[in-house]
Amino acid sequence: MPLKEFDVVVIGSGAGLNIVEGALSHGLTVALVDKGPLGGTCLNLGCIPSKMLIYPADSVVEIRNARKLGVTAEIRDIDFGSIMERMRRTVSRGSRHVREGITHYDGLEFYEGLGHFVGDYTLEVNGQKIKGKRIFIASGARPFVPPIRGLEPSGFLTNESVLQLKERPEDLIIIGGGYIAAEYAHFLEGMGVKVTIIQRNARLVPDEEPEISDLLKSEMGKRMEIHTNTEVVEVLETSPGYTVRGREKAGGKERVFSAGKIMVASGRMSNADLLKVENTGVKTDGRGYIVVNEYLETGKKNIWAFGDAIGKKMFRHVANRESSVAWDNAEHGKKEKMDYLAAPHAVFSYPEIASVGLTEDRAKKQYRSRDLLVGKALYSQVARGEAMMEEKSFAKAIVKKDSGKIIGFHIVGPYASMLIQEVVLAMANDLDIWAIAKGLHIHPALSELIVAALGNLEETE
Repeated sequence: MPLKEFDVVVIGSGAGLNIVEGALSHGLTVALVDKGPLGGTCLNLGCIPSKMLIYPADSVVEIRNARKLGVTAEIRDIDFGSIMERMRRTVSRGSRHVREGITHYDGLEFYEGLGHFVGDYTLEVNGQKIKGKRIFIASGARPFVPPIRGLEPSGFLTNESVLQLKERPEDLIIIGGGYIAAEYAHFLEGMGVKVTIIQRNARLVPDEEPEISDLLKSEMGKRMEIHTNTEVVEVLETSPGYTVRGREKAGGKERVFSAGKIMVASGRMSNADLLKVENTGVKTDGRGYIVVNEYLETGKKNIWAFGDAIGKKMFRHVANRESSVAWDNAEHGKKEKMDYLAAPHAVFSYPEIASVGLTEDRAKKQYRSRDLLVGKALYSQVARGEAMMEEKSFAKAIVKKDSGKIIGFHIVGPYASMLIQEVVLAMANDLDIWAIAKGLHIHPALSELIVAALGNLEETE
C-alpha cells in the first residue's frame, strides 16, 4: 500500500479526540489511530465504569452507618449481576456513541488497530503506512503486573478484567494499595466480598497526606483486612482458590493469605512501548513514560504527548487540559505551560478523598517551613458536619504566608470531591485566601469547612 500523509495524526481516542475535533475544525486532514477500546480508558475501563459501581457501595456503607444517627436499617439483598450489567450497558452505549461520532467527521480517517512507528513521523497500522506533519500521542496506559512468582497462571483480575465479572466472588486478595486498590476494595466489600489488601508501601494511597492515609486505613480496616509494608513473593494455586505468600518488609516475617480470586492493582504503565516511539526519535524515561517538556513537546519536533502516556497526573480531566495546551501550542504557536499545581483529583474510596496542589511534606521541600501556614478543620467543627456525626473527617490547607495563596488543600470525608472545587477555582485564578473569605458561605452547609480550615492557619515547624 502507498504511504498516506496527513496534516495531523492522533494516537488514542480518549482525550486525543479533543485534538481530532480541533484539527478538523481548522480544515486539516486527520488520521486517528486507536487499538481500542474506542473512547479511551476513562469511558471503558476507568472513571465511568468504576464510579457506576462505587455509588451502590456508597449506599451500602451509608445504610450500615446510619445506626450512629439513630436509624436502624437492613440490607436484604444486593443484586451484583444487575449492578455489573447496568455498568456494562452504560459503557457500551458510550463507546457506541463515540464510534458513531467518528463516522460523521469529514476529513477524518480512522485506523483501528495497534499501530507502531517504523520511521520518522511514520506509523504502520494493519499493514498501512501513514505519516503526519504533526503527531499527538495520547496512547494511554495499561495495568502494571509485577513479576511475582506464580502470579501469571492464577487468572488474576485487573481494573480492566474485573469489569467483566458476572458472579460475586466470595473472597478476594488485592495486591496493591493505591487509588485503584482503595476504590475497588470499597466496592467489592460493599457488595459482600471478603477483601484483603496487601500493600508493599508503608501506607495506603501513599501520595496523599499521611493523616489521610492513616484515616483511610483505619476506616477501611473496619471492613476488611489491610496489610501494609508487606511484599508479595509468591502465588500458589490451592483447592479451592489461591494462597498468597507475603513478607513483611520490616523484620521479614512471612505472612500467608488465601482467597478464591486475586486482583492486581499495583500501578500503571505507559503504552509508549507498544508504539515503539523510539523509532521516531521520541524518548521515554526509566519507567517507560514519554518525556515531554512543560509545553508538552517531546524531544522530536512537531510531536506532542499527553495523558496517561506521559505519567504526570493520570486523570481524564487533566488529560483534557493537557490536550488543550498541546493543541494551542501546536496550532497557534503559543508557548503555554501546563500547570499542574491547580489540578485536583479525587479517590472515591470510603471515606472519599480529594486533593489539589502540594502536600505539606512537598511544600516544605519546595519552600522554607517558616514561609508556610498550615490549617486543619474537622467536619465536626461546622454545624452540618456535626449533624452528620463526622468526627474524624477533616480538611487541611497549606498556604504561603507572604501572599496568602493556597498551594495545597486536602479533604477526606463526605462530598470531598465537590468541596474541593471552591479551592481549585481560587488556585486556578491565583486568588488568595481572602477571596474565599469574602464569599458568603451558606450556613449551615459543609462548604463552611473550607473557611474553617483557612481560619485555623498556623505557622508550621
